[in-house]
Amino acid sequence: MQWIFLSLITISLSFLSAQKTDEQMIAQIFETALTQGHSYENLRELCKDIGPRLSGSDNAAKAVEWGQKKLQEMGVDRVFLQKVMVPHWIRGEKEKAHLVNSASLGDQTLNICALGGSISTDKTGVSAEIIEVQEFSELAKLGKEKIQGKIVFYNRPMNPTHINAFRAYSSAVSQRSMGAVEAAPYGAVAVIVRSMNLRIDEYPHTGGMRYKEEVTKIPAAAISTQDAQLLHQLLAKEKSVTVYMKMSCQTLPDAPSYNVVGEITGSEFPEEIIAVGGHLDSWDLGEGAHDDGAGCVQSMEVLRLFKAMKIKPKRTLRTVLFMNEENGLRGALEYARLAKENKEFHLAAIESDSGGFTPRGFTVDGKQSKLQQMLSWLPHFIPYGIYYFAEGRSGADVSQLKDGRATLMGFKPDSQRYFDYHHASTDVFEAINKRELELGSAAITGLVYLIDQHGLK
Repeated sequence: MQWIFLSLITISLSFLSAQKTDEQMIAQIFETALTQGHSYENLRELCKDIGPRLSGSDNAAKAVEWGQKKLQEMGVDRVFLQKVMVPHWIRGEKEKAHLVNSASLGDQTLNICALGGSISTDKTGVSAEIIEVQEFSELAKLGKEKIQGKIVFYNRPMNPTHINAFRAYSSAVSQRSMGAVEAAPYGAVAVIVRSMNLRIDEYPHTGGMRYKEEVTKIPAAAISTQDAQLLHQLLAKEKSVTVYMKMSCQTLPDAPSYNVVGEITGSEFPEEIIAVGGHLDSWDLGEGAHDDGAGCVQSMEVLRLFKAMKIKPKRTLRTVLFMNEENGLRGALEYARLAKENKEFHLAAIESDSGGFTPRGFTVDGKQSKLQQMLSWLPHFIPYGIYYFAEGRSGADVSQLKDGRATLMGFKPDSQRYFDYHHASTDVFEAINKRELELGSAAITGLVYLIDQHGLK
């Protein structure tokens, strides 16, 4: 009995010692990231020296070269590229739109942008009366007689009562992705969609939309929230409102591109991979700072901090800069395909694709036991404003690795300002706060450190 008691004391002291060591290491990771971090300067290079990085573009190719070079300069064990064919859509000339002979406002200009993947209007543009709806069900109620030859104006706002802004986004985004497909069978000649933005401003937000082969393709554009409000008010006052719009976008043949992968080989369990990633491509209106340059440089910073702090990981650490998250997920699909083909085992994968704001927590898609283990680590993160590990989705790219064994996670910063910038011309380097970005790098690195040290049981 005395031997058992002494053993329990020894185990307890060992546990406390390990916990103290973990606490000290997390503190050191945050200190290093905040005083010697490279993520902010790396993001400046990506945004200012390269700029927007739409899949298939010259800038996307430059970003691949940049990412490969930066990872090589860190002195990691291996850097390699994974070739993938990606969609190549271009915006063309800046879109034009204005009211046509409005009784109260004349020919006032409207702020629109083509949705990614949309077809163009013809060379002369489209001029038609608009009809406002919020839900797809309203189309059936109106019928072809009232929609034929008109522009359908989708004006369903993001739900402001959802505290999680991503939930608010989910409540409205279907009109952007499927609005053209739903309106075309009723004879609509185009669709205009209220931007996915909680703020009322003048900036239209682009984003992906889809067609179906069996449904007539019609042009699709986003309109700023400010001008969406304007149209709504005009429709309440005037019997009919006519809008002119012109877009010159087009889809070119698929183009070659690459995922960029860097890794540090594990010293004890090299066959167990802990991946962390963001997507290198961005929409073309801004500089892709929050979406998702921030996630890319934070993922790169994980490997750099391990090297700078001389931490030798037990497991293989891998940074993945995915290509084509925005309009196809081709990079993620190819990464997952190769992982399966090469019989790779991903113990964990973390995605940073929610902006460079203050870190709040992580969502976990995996077995309940893994979540409980991570919850036991939460006290190490609370001093840094990170308050939760919770069940939830990981991210569009790493979710492709779901196989019943991998634990998939999403890094979750504060969401309140994200959709001010998402897919808009406002998503530029200047919208990033250096301290918030570095706190995120530290948070992700800290979690990777704990997974590497303790595994997931």
